[in-house]
Amino acid sequence: MGAEFTERDIHLALDGELPAERLREFNVWLDAHPEMKLRAGRFDADRQRLRTALGPVAYEAVPGALTETILGKGSERTGLKPWRRNAVAAGLVLVGLLGGYLIGVSGGVPGQGSDAHASEPVAERAVSAHVIYAAEKLHVVEVGADQKEHLVGWLSKRVGTNLSAPDLTAEGFDLVGGRLLPSGEKVAAQFMYQDRAGNRISLYITSAAGGSETGFRLFERGGARAFYWVDGGFGYAVAGAVAGPVVEAVARSAYRQLLNAPARG
Repeated sequence: MGAEFTERDIHLALDGELPAERLREFNVWLDAHPEMKLRAGRFDADRQRLRTALGPVAYEAVPGALTETILGKGSERTGLKPWRRNAVAAGLVLVGLLGGYLIGVSGGVPGQGSDAHASEPVAERAVSAHVIYAAEKLHVVEVGADQKEHLVGWLSKRVGTNLSAPDLTAEGFDLVGGRLLPSGEKVAAQFMYQDRAGNRISLYITSAAGGSETGFRLFERGGARAFYWVDGGFGYAVAGAVAGPVVEAVARSAYRQLLNAPARG
């Protein structure tokens, strides 16, 4: 039985602090745990984005007035040498910028306000529906891709908005078809796609009246995940049990195509 590692070890490895004698076992463990390997990739990508966005700040001189504001006007009498006072002030500024950056990329302040998780039920239902129907062999969809025009018109009318079945061939997925689903007291549309390896991904759309518009957010449960957003009173989610970057790429493509969907007569 191989060695066991945790998320903390991922951070240690990325920081170069995991002992060299454990690094080989860690890499073997990572290869055997795709979910953790994906998570490590996301952590590393976040580090690179932060380094690109905020790295130059660490080398900027901190204005004296700002140092006094942060540490107090008597900071020169605290016994700290000037370079130490500047380092402390710079660190606090960097922390503030980091917080602002994270708020920006996450689309808001996590946990604050009534809308922070208002759209999450859309993602939960999208993942649940995907897990159920993606596993079907014979009844994956209600209406097949060979009746695409009828499918899109029917679902648009039932959901109450102008829909399209995005073309995801550039992302490696072909339309299988779609179905109408219950969504609380309302209904939802589900378009199902499949790649050549048999992996399936779905687009879920339902009314989200009253929910604030959001940027992309990630929801994960078990081995499935969804990138979801709210726009124009409707919630959208792309769900699948495939790698996060794949789901995100499909979500962004679907978003662009839905935004530019032609009006239906």
